[in-house]
Amino acid sequence: MHSPADDKPVQTLKPTLSGGAIVLLATLYCAQGLPSGLIAHSLPVMLRQHGVDIATIGMLKLLALPWMLKVLWAPWIDRIASQRLGRHRGWILPMQASVIAMLVGVALLPPDALFGTYLPVLLGMLLLINLAASTQDIATDGLAVRMLPSRWRGLGNSLQVGGYKIGMIVSGSLLLLVVDDWGWNASVGIVAALLGLMSLPVLLFPERRRLPQTPLSDGTKHSVAEGFGPGLLLRHYRGFIARPGMGWWLLVVLAFKIGDSLGSPMIKPLLVDHGWRSAAVGQLTLVSSLAGIAGAFAGGLLYARLGAMRSLILFGLLQAAGLAAFGWIAHHGASVPLVYGIAVFEQVADGMSTVALFAMMMNQCRPAHEGADYTVQACAQIVVAGMIGAMSGWSAKYLGYAGHFMLSGLLAVLALVLAGRHGVRHGEASNAAQWNPAGETS
Repeated sequence: MHSPADDKPVQTLKPTLSGGAIVLLATLYCAQGLPSGLIAHSLPVMLRQHGVDIATIGMLKLLALPWMLKVLWAPWIDRIASQRLGRHRGWILPMQASVIAMLVGVALLPPDALFGTYLPVLLGMLLLINLAASTQDIATDGLAVRMLPSRWRGLGNSLQVGGYKIGMIVSGSLLLLVVDDWGWNASVGIVAALLGLMSLPVLLFPERRRLPQTPLSDGTKHSVAEGFGPGLLLRHYRGFIARPGMGWWLLVVLAFKIGDSLGSPMIKPLLVDHGWRSAAVGQLTLVSSLAGIAGAFAGGLLYARLGAMRSLILFGLLQAAGLAAFGWIAHHGASVPLVYGIAVFEQVADGMSTVALFAMMMNQCRPAHEGADYTVQACAQIVVAGMIGAMSGWSAKYLGYAGHFMLSGLLAVLALVLAGRHGVRHGEASNAAQWNPAGETS
C-alpha cells in the first residue's frame, strides 16, 4: 500500500512505547493467535464430532512443523525487502492476506464434506496457514525489536504473550461456545473477518517513512542477489553464535523453561486423579489463563523498573515456586480455593517469566538481523521444550506426582544458576547499548 505520507522526507521513529506501537503490536500478535486457537482447540472437537479417527486428529500436531522449521528461511525474511511496503510489512501483509483467504475457503466448504471427503484438502490448507503464519511471525518479531526501546521490551512482549493468548481464546474457547448456534461456516467466517480487522493497523503503518531500511551488519544488501544456498544460512547463524557470551546465553535460553515444560503437562492429569471433573478443570484453566495474561502485563511493567537480568531471576524463582507447589498438592491434597490460588500464582509467574525471557532474547538481536536472530532463539527453546514435555508422563509415572513437580521446580532453579552466571560474566553489557532505528542507544 502506497500513501502520500510515504513520499514525505524520511523521519525516523525514535523507539518508544507509543499508543500506536501498542495497538500495532497487540493486533499483530492477536492475529497470530486466531488461527492457532482454531487449529489447536476448535478443530479437534469438530473433527471428532464428525467421526474422524483420533489418530488422524493427533496428527494435527504435525501441521505445526513450520513453526519449528522457520529458522531455515528466517535469514531471507530479513534480507528480501519490498521497496513499496517496507522490510516487515512486505512480508506481514501478504502472509496475513494468505491466512485470511484460506480461512475464507474453509468457511465456504460445508462441514460434512470438509471433515469427510475433503479432509486431505483441509489438512493441506491448515499446513499452508501455519506456513504463512510462521513466516509472518518472523517479520513481526523483527518489527517489534526495531520499534521497542530496550527498557520497554518487557512490556512489548507482554503484548506478544497477551495478544496471542487472547487470539487463541477467541478462536478456541469462544468459538466452541457459539459454533452450535451459529454453525461452522459462520463461526470460521467471523474468525476470518476478525483477522482482517486485525490487519488494519499494519496496513496503515507507514513503515518506509517511520523505519527506513538499514544495511545488514554483515555488509550485504537486502536482496536475492547473494542466492538461496545453504551458505547464507550457515554464515548467518555462525555470525550470531560467534558473538561474545552467546554460548552462555543460548544455554540460558535452552534451560530456562525446562522446568515448566516438564511440570505443566502433568497439572491437569494430577487434578483428574484427585477427582476433578472435566468441567471443573476447564473452568480452572480459563481462570488461570486469564491470570497468565495479567501476569504478562505485570511482568512487562516490572521489567522496565527492575531491568533484564533481575527480572529474569526473580520471575524464574516465582515460577519454580509455583511448580513445586503442585508437588505439595500432590502429596498433601488441597481445597479447591487453594488449588485455584496455586494455579493462578503459577500462571502469573509463567506469564512474567516468559515476558522477561522474550525481552532478553530481543536484546541479543543484531541490527538488520532482528527477525532471524530472534527466530533461532525461539525455535531452539521450542524444540527443547517439546522434547522435555514429551517425557513429562514418564517422569510423573516413575517419580510420582510429588517427585515430578519437585524435580520440575529444581530444574527451574538450576536454569537460574546458568542465568546468574551469564549475568555475572557478561553483566548487562550486551543489553546496555541496544541499537535502534534512530541510531541512538536506549
